[in-house]
Amino acid sequence: MGNVYIVGTCDTKSAELNYAKEVVLSAGADAVLVDVGTLGEDACADIRAREVAEFHPEGAAAVLGQTDRGAAVSAMAKALTAFLTSRSHIGAVLGLGGTGNTALVTEAMRALPIGLPKLMVSTVASGNVAPYVGPNDLTMMYSVVDVAGLNAISRRVIGNAANAVAGMARNPIPASNDDRPGIGMTMFGVTTPCVTEVREMLGDTHEIYVFHATGVGGRSMEKLADSGLLQGVIDVTTTEVPDLLVGGVFPATEDRFGAIIRTGLPYVGSVGAVDMVNFGARETVPAPFRDRKLHVHNAQVTLMRTTPEENRRIGAFIVERLNRMQGPVRFLLPLQGVSAIDAAGQPFHDPDADAALFSAIRAGWWEAENRRLVEVDAHINTPEFAAALVANFHDIHA
Repeated sequence: MGNVYIVGTCDTKSAELNYAKEVVLSAGADAVLVDVGTLGEDACADIRAREVAEFHPEGAAAVLGQTDRGAAVSAMAKALTAFLTSRSHIGAVLGLGGTGNTALVTEAMRALPIGLPKLMVSTVASGNVAPYVGPNDLTMMYSVVDVAGLNAISRRVIGNAANAVAGMARNPIPASNDDRPGIGMTMFGVTTPCVTEVREMLGDTHEIYVFHATGVGGRSMEKLADSGLLQGVIDVTTTEVPDLLVGGVFPATEDRFGAIIRTGLPYVGSVGAVDMVNFGARETVPAPFRDRKLHVHNAQVTLMRTTPEENRRIGAFIVERLNRMQGPVRFLLPLQGVSAIDAAGQPFHDPDADAALFSAIRAGWWEAENRRLVEVDAHINTPEFAAALVANFHDIHA
């Protein structure tokens, strides 16, 4: 059983933090109280703020010497991230606080592996929590009253949270006995036939995790890769890249493909659905794009066809990252179309735009023993292309 790390600012929340620690201990778990206050030292913690601050790349002075509170909180978040990721015996993490401490603690929580219990009691947990949670299994609990002293309400909320993390720390979920390797796959509605075919071909021998490529989906897949929970990736649908570069609503981050670069996992990828940029309802399409080729996918989703120039940028972005991958890589180009609506006779059929994409990837490709660019004279949603993905996956993944 690992320790429950209780994280907060002892300079303003010492009573609440110590109460949470008492509940955790009463529930039979070991507790470590970590101070991340930036206003001054407090004796309430097992791990003092200066000790955490020393984990900042520039040392404690970069955290505790700040006169700007926002800069100090940002620096402490970086230090806490380094501190928590250096610990080897964490059973769960509990954070308590308002806006500043929520941003600070959840930044560090997001760096921890998927599967490690993470619970944040916060005054902002009833609003848009996406910036705090990201692609992680991080639980937000609304504090109801401010975390500003103990009372009948805060005792109940904090006590429930403390009991919850104590229970999670005391009852870790054992690894599955299923010895099938876990494979991450990306999918969009317009690449579903391809992904379904691949799943059917690999499902008996592999555990398949499919991620909807809506920005957070790709990040979630890569978070699993960084957490050591995947043994390979079949990245069929890289549509989040166009949204990043052109300005859609389902964007990747600049770290797209970063987990594969860092881990060296076996990687098979393609350019599924990069013929489109995603927006909301038709009336939400930004004014500069309203005269472009648009397709109403449903009442809430409008798609915009990427141009040859945009596809050159998309191809350059993808290939630059592929060239940095040191693990085994196969990248497949479906020469007859990259999505269901890019096929011949469909509204986004544009051979010139596709050709610009393929040419940019060919031009930027660096030959290497571990990487191979494979061109398939088929549409992405044909059985032939799915079979090529599986054959190349078997080629690099024993």
